[in-house]
Amino acid sequence: MFDFLEGYDLLGAFWVTVQLTVYSALGSLIWGTLLAGMKVSPVPLMRGFATAYVNVVRNIPLTVIIVFSSLGLFQTLSINLGASDFKTINFRLAVVALIAYTAAFVCEAVRSGINTVPVGQAEAARALGLSFTQVLRLIVLPQAFRAVVNPLSNVLIALTKNTTVASAIGVAEASYLMKEMIETKAQLMLISAVFAFGFIVLTLPTGLILGWVSKKVAVKR
Repeated sequence: MFDFLEGYDLLGAFWVTVQLTVYSALGSLIWGTLLAGMKVSPVPLMRGFATAYVNVVRNIPLTVIIVFSSLGLFQTLSINLGASDFKTINFRLAVVALIAYTAAFVCEAVRSGINTVPVGQAEAARALGLSFTQVLRLIVLPQAFRAVVNPLSNVLIALTKNTTVASAIGVAEASYLMKEMIETKAQLMLISAVFAFGFIVLTLPTGLILGWVSKKVAVKR
């Protein structure tokens, strides 16, 4: 029944998807948190940059960003991110593009968490002599992250599915292999079902685990 899988590295393709997800999730969490800090910063220039970045990037299709990373950064500007072979270059460019796109959504999730922290706590910390950065790092963000585990889990699940767009620049992840198999095999339904199940295996446990974590770390107010 599953003879059509012979000769194809199905696990390898999903492993590339996992790698794309993990690297992009870590990068977008860092960049998105920095953007959220900028949006609540007392410096107008930082607030303006973060607001413009989020509004612009969220309204650009991910496919455009992915393709630009290859055509614009690599082929036009010759930015190879320290890689020498085409396969590795495209993988790293896809990670950069996914980080740039997903960070905008992480920023909004973290900012919503920052808004749940009582203003009086930040004012008390500033009265004690803490700087804005110290207040954000020691007082606000720890509480904000506890409040936005669920929204961040939704962003992570969306990111896992968005990795399929990386096939547009030749990254050999799951959807790239699925397209190749559909073009050479005559079992569309079975192939689609196998890959759909694979993505369910990746995303469903993530949602369940992070949902449980959200309940455990929720701030009681």
